[in-house]
Amino acid sequence: MTYKTIVAVLSAAEDAGKVTDHALALARRTGGHVIGIHAEIPVVVTLIAPMEYPDPNAVMDLQERAQRQSREVEQAFRSRCERDDISYEWRLFTGTAGYASAGVIDSARGADIVIAGQFDPDVDGPSREDIEDMLYESGRPVYLISNAPSGPAPIERVLLAWNGSRESARAAFDALPFLTSAREVEIFTVDPPENIMQSRDFCGAELAATLARHGIKTTVTSGASDGHSVADALNRRATEIDAGLIVMGAYSHSRLRQRLFGGVTSAMMRNARVPTLMSR
Repeated sequence: MTYKTIVAVLSAAEDAGKVTDHALALARRTGGHVIGIHAEIPVVVTLIAPMEYPDPNAVMDLQERAQRQSREVEQAFRSRCERDDISYEWRLFTGTAGYASAGVIDSARGADIVIAGQFDPDVDGPSREDIEDMLYESGRPVYLISNAPSGPAPIERVLLAWNGSRESARAAFDALPFLTSAREVEIFTVDPPENIMQSRDFCGAELAATLARHGIKTTVTSGASDGHSVADALNRRATEIDAGLIVMGAYSHSRLRQRLFGGVTSAMMRNARVPTLMSR
């Protein structure tokens, strides 16, 4: 298994270069094809009162700004792909649905992996809802590039977050190309449960045996949250072992609950310190 079709979600000029660089680095290792996609959202003007009309010049200025951003994103993508002589294509989608549009989701569903920038409220890039829609609706693993300044260095250590859920199992096997090429993989459980089905001391042991049959060197560890969030525990452990990638399942709890009360998935979308591969 390898990643042969790679979708790069290019939301804004500020993150287009970084996302493209990560997609190309992966494509060079796998001989993959990169699809750059950008969703241009047309300006929607809301009228507050019946007699109020939008200034046509202001509307045209906003439209031109959106089109200019699309051109800048496309140029950043194409120039990097041509420089690296990588197989690629460019897709521009226009519509009010943005990254939840049928065309964008269909492009993602036809890929092996989706690469996107981490949600950053200070950058005119994807909103948290954009990333959530891509992850929730595409059925494909989403590789989120952290806001840390480091580039797409080879990944030698992977932290595999494990809680025994369907989502974490899906993530583990979606990430096999990264796991098999890594020097070390740590299966890490936060606050492992103790029940009649499994002792906390053996949480993750069966997964480790399965991965070992793929030739993957693994260790199994666990840690206590100690009153902190699970996301904090994952970030802290990733720093301790100098992991270059976190692999985790997404939305083990309902999406609505996560939006209302927060959750590990939402927290890691905002605050992951290293690139994170999520699957649902």
